Amino acid sequence: MKKTYTKIEEFAEGQLLLVNKPYKWTSFDVVGKIRNTFKPLKLKVGHAGTLDPLATGLLIICTGKMTKQIDTFQAEEKEYTGTMTLGATTPSYDMETEPDNKFDISQLTPDQLRNNCEQFIGDIQQYPPAHSAVKIDGERLYEKARRGEDVEKRLRNVTVTAFELTRIELPEVDFRVVCSKGTYIRSLINDFGAALNNGAYLSKLRRTRSGSYQVADAWEVMELVNMIRELKANEPATE
Repeated sequence: MKKTYTKIEEFAEGQLLLVNKPYKWTSFDVVGKIRNTFKPLKLKVGHAGTLDPLATGLLIICTGKMTKQIDTFQAEEKEYTGTMTLGATTPSYDMETEPDNKFDISQLTPDQLRNNCEQFIGDIQQYPPAHSAVKIDGERLYEKARRGEDVEKRLRNVTVTAFELTRIELPEVDFRVVCSKGTYIRSLINDFGAALNNGAYLSKLRRTRSGSYQVADAWEVMELVNMIRELKANEPATE
């Protein structure tokens, strides 16, 4: 359920806001939109866990004193649903870049695909995508990748507690994943394809849960913005 607010000062005191991030918005776009809506009130606003621009779903926004708890919210378990496309790979592991390799999927069976999930459940290691915001030597990987430079990727430990396929209509396969902080779903899907001696890239992604917070309880961005604007308009004039 969305919380009801009566005073703009409540946000300065510290609030946790659940927002449904729109497609092609960056997480910073959402933070910036909300922060600008509070002007002229200077208010700290931050998010607890980046979503890629091509992903949608739950983004936890913290305001005021609640920003001190961002690391706590960011560390919580996440749940995602999405779609992978089999038979090809892309440099970014998603639809940001065009396919660079194609594979024959005619021999793949539903049982083979479902069984392939098992090796990715538990404590695993993965490389972040070259087109990611991970920093190495003070520079984000995507900045190097976009310049065409070789990118040094470092293995990271993550935990996947659930990985199931919910629809198989090749070349598309829908899935649900529950995982730890820091898991790259793009990398998981790329590795899934490689384990089949095939290819796969992420074609749709939605974060449905973070800790105990659900996207079903989230504000749409403009719904939240309009609510904040209405509170400001109703503030008593100061002399």
